[in-house]
Amino acid sequence: MRPTPHKALGAGALTVAALAALVLPSTPAAARPAAAPAACTPAQVITNGGFESGTSPWTASSSTVITSRSGQTAHGGGSYAWLDGVGGTHTDTLTQSVTIPAGCGTATLSFWLHIDTAETTSSTAYDKLTAKIGSTTLATYSNLDENTGYVRKTLDVSSFAGQTVNLSFTGTEDYSLQTSFVLDDIALDTSDGTTPPPGDSTRTPAAPSYTVNLSSDTSGTVWTGHESATFTNASATALGEVYLRLWDNYHGTCGAMPVKVSNVTGGTVGDLSVACTALKISLPAPLAQGQSTTIGFDLGITVPSGADRFGHDGAFSFIGNALPVLAVRDGAGWHLDPYTNNGESFYSLAADFKVTLDHPSTLLVPATGTSTDTPGSSGRTVTTATASKVRDFAWGAGPFTKISGTSPGGVPVNIYSVTGISSSSAQSMLSTAKTAVDAHAARFGAYPYGELDAVIDNNYWFGGMEYPGFVLDLVSTTALTHEIGHQWWYGIVGDDEYTSPWLDEAFTDYATDLALGKTGTGCWNGVSWASSAEKITNSMAYWDAHSSRYSTVVYGYGKCALHDLRRVLGDTAMATLMKDYATAHWYGVSTTAEFKAAAQAATSTDLTSFWTQHRIEG
Repeated sequence: MRPTPHKALGAGALTVAALAALVLPSTPAAARPAAAPAACTPAQVITNGGFESGTSPWTASSSTVITSRSGQTAHGGGSYAWLDGVGGTHTDTLTQSVTIPAGCGTATLSFWLHIDTAETTSSTAYDKLTAKIGSTTLATYSNLDENTGYVRKTLDVSSFAGQTVNLSFTGTEDYSLQTSFVLDDIALDTSDGTTPPPGDSTRTPAAPSYTVNLSSDTSGTVWTGHESATFTNASATALGEVYLRLWDNYHGTCGAMPVKVSNVTGGTVGDLSVACTALKISLPAPLAQGQSTTIGFDLGITVPSGADRFGHDGAFSFIGNALPVLAVRDGAGWHLDPYTNNGESFYSLAADFKVTLDHPSTLLVPATGTSTDTPGSSGRTVTTATASKVRDFAWGAGPFTKISGTSPGGVPVNIYSVTGISSSSAQSMLSTAKTAVDAHAARFGAYPYGELDAVIDNNYWFGGMEYPGFVLDLVSTTALTHEIGHQWWYGIVGDDEYTSPWLDEAFTDYATDLALGKTGTGCWNGVSWASSAEKITNSMAYWDAHSSRYSTVVYGYGKCALHDLRRVLGDTAMATLMKDYATAHWYGVSTTAEFKAAAQAATSTDLTSFWTQHRIEG
């Protein structure tokens, strides 16, 4: 947002100054400094926006609005505000008086909203949620805005600087069919327009370092051991708790969790939330900016049956997203989005891993990072994998057939095949991987992860899946080139995959086209939007509710938009933009706003209409 200039002094202030000059003639008017506008101290002015401290200072229409009862889940913590959901004529309200400091050029209201409904219409807003500040309506949402998970909403309230006003949410239902409006993590951030609101640019816990020691059963489907995580609070806001993401509990139930954490040290275990994929750990004392600490816990992992990114296809196990990793807190609060099986939910910061895997010697164990094998106890092998600046760690276990090679650029590549993959197919995938890793490196920067492992199984229902230095794939030149492209767009240049899936999928599909010599000529001409709400930049909450359109829009339209941008900028400028952007965000996190700004800086052409035409918002 552009800073809003401070308003000039009004006539009343000038009159006072003139009178003062008459009363004090001995003081030259020119020597007196002009009255300065009120200074703005950046602040977050909502109290108890996460509803974790009871109900105060909120005023609600009933005692059931602010709740932790079952039926809905919190975005962060354990409590939330649940308006309506009755299924009959009903109104719920939630109000807090807020004071927006004078002199603040920017004031932004943000909140996380989940809507579910039993209404079946796609055209009529029967049930509504209205957000107001004072008597001004800021936004209205309805049953037509139903979403699978939470979606962050941001509203500009800068014009209310210097006022004390009521912030209110009113939910109304008609006579039948429920709609629930669920709110959490409400914030109102103020700043002078040049200084970001508190925490906006600070992602924490930062610089995580994970040490893991696991031992498997004879089949490689059950792993037990210990994990520890050391991290630093990078934010000026103290860190009183952290969350572990136990992503693979999506593949089980809360009563039979595939990933179990126990015997936690360095903190106090809190509630499991988000379908048991988020575990809160309260720290013994708030961690100040720059301070570090370590938590540890015993870990049990049971791999379910199925050729999945977490599953086993007969004797071959694929173990993605199984290691607990720290959730991220940034200006939007804690990111505790639900698991999506339609794409990815993952948002994590670059971390160091040292993972020791003790397993039967009959099993090969490809893994993220660089691996070394040493003899273990009788009939067992200890594989130690180390990886620096990666966002996750994945591995496999099974009697794979392995072939290896080195790309012309010097990257060691290993192909691990399950039973049924022919030697010619494996050789073809080795050739593809060597070509792809060098092609992407030439465009975006040298591959930094040491070796690259690809596990090939034609039974994968999902096609392919990326992890740092480790991919799962079918026998497919295009798919493998795509998954290897993710080493840059998600791995090296990170993003919030739940909120902004286009930043890794569209960018990777664009990179895949370039690596395979495809120019995307005319591909934007085939774009046909399904609705006014459909955008390339929609979140996974939207795509989970419109799953049939996810691939078409995010992958297809997304890469075509980047091809169109290349035609606007020119080939050379676009190539420079992409490489410079990757360099600037190396091991960092990309946002849509940052990419749009970088693209605009690369051309004298105003790109405003380009973003509108291509439905790229943010």
